[in-house]
Amino acid sequence: MAQALDPHAAIVTEASGLAPEGALKTADGQPLARALARSSRRARRRAFLLVLPLLAFILITFVLPIGQMLQRSVKNDGFSANMPQISAWFHANPRGTEPDEVAWGALAADLKASAEAKTIGVVGTRINYEMAGTRSLFTSAGRKVRDGLAPPYREAVLALDEKWGDPKLWSVMREASSPYTGNFYLAAMDRTRDAEGNMVQAPEEQRIYIRLFMRTFWLSAVITCTTFLLGFPIAHLLATLPMRKSNLLMILVLLPFWTSLLVRTTAWMVLLQQQGVVNDILVWLGVIRDDQRLQMIFNQTGTIIAMTHILLPFMILPLYSVMRTINPSYVRAARSLGATSWTAFRRIYFPQTLPGLGAGALLVFILAVGYYITPALVGGSSGQLISNMIAMHMTQTLNWSLAAALAALLLLGVLALYWVYDRLVGIDNLKLG
Repeated sequence: MAQALDPHAAIVTEASGLAPEGALKTADGQPLARALARSSRRARRRAFLLVLPLLAFILITFVLPIGQMLQRSVKNDGFSANMPQISAWFHANPRGTEPDEVAWGALAADLKASAEAKTIGVVGTRINYEMAGTRSLFTSAGRKVRDGLAPPYREAVLALDEKWGDPKLWSVMREASSPYTGNFYLAAMDRTRDAEGNMVQAPEEQRIYIRLFMRTFWLSAVITCTTFLLGFPIAHLLATLPMRKSNLLMILVLLPFWTSLLVRTTAWMVLLQQQGVVNDILVWLGVIRDDQRLQMIFNQTGTIIAMTHILLPFMILPLYSVMRTINPSYVRAARSLGATSWTAFRRIYFPQTLPGLGAGALLVFILAVGYYITPALVGGSSGQLISNMIAMHMTQTLNWSLAAALAALLLLGVLALYWVYDRLVGIDNLKLG
């Protein structure tokens, strides 16, 4: 009987795609597992090719610039590349070695060669980053040594200017003799090195960066809280109003996006100045006297008001996208079970809005930390953020290495806060829409 059924079993096995050994095969006889693996590889390769342009765009416009910024924050060869002989002497002699005649001769030769190559300004600028007032020292020496100096070189160089004998200057040149240095990060944290190379605090009048970092994060937190207090009711109205009224309100929320950022900022300058619209209305209402007009511009108040207005939509839209998905029957059920309106809001409604709140807060805070135009126009001296200092070093002092170090520390601070947010709230709970 078993032998009689064998031909029928073979036909069923062949029709179902099963090999005699029990392995599945495709219609063309290929093992099914191998065919599925090949198809999966093709699908992954096709997906990778589809996202390759976006990946290349991110690498070119985002990853590479950040990498160059991080490299520039620790590399500056303005001195070492143009003063090779004195740099070699520094590398051959440990810190604390008094400059000998060989060192002075190397310095004289490098000054002459750099002056002839017209790079003495670059050398002086590099040293000036860490010791103010030394650029003119190098450029002046470059003009005087074009015909060369005769030994003894120590007396010849000191005859150019007595400042060449300053131990602090030699310490700074030693630090600059290597193209890689961490001194720009020290400067970004209000630290410097003394003549012996020890890390010390910068003079009191030069400690500005830590204070600017603290002000930046503090004002960003205040702006984030303010946008939440203003944006939460608006988002709730958007989510609960009838569609016609909700669309009209949404247009008003999105209207700032259709107006130039510069126009919005200058409009606040007109509104908030002492002879502006807001002060005129307060005087007309009798709230203040004409000689008591409020100073609301060119200070932190102007920065907070203008940036809150500009960043408010970035808080409203994530909140609205989450509130639209909340079933109103939850709150009605809570009230029908005896909960007050405040209890129903606090324990039922508000916890469901936290993903949108987290997304909006993170978005507003990160944007506020890096804002530049608005604080520059309405912030004055007390409303400037660290981004304004970075821009100043990029465009005015041309100290790109210090600007890169400040930007790297700002990036590190934002990533640290992002990590804290992930640990406390969870990035998986964040919803942008």
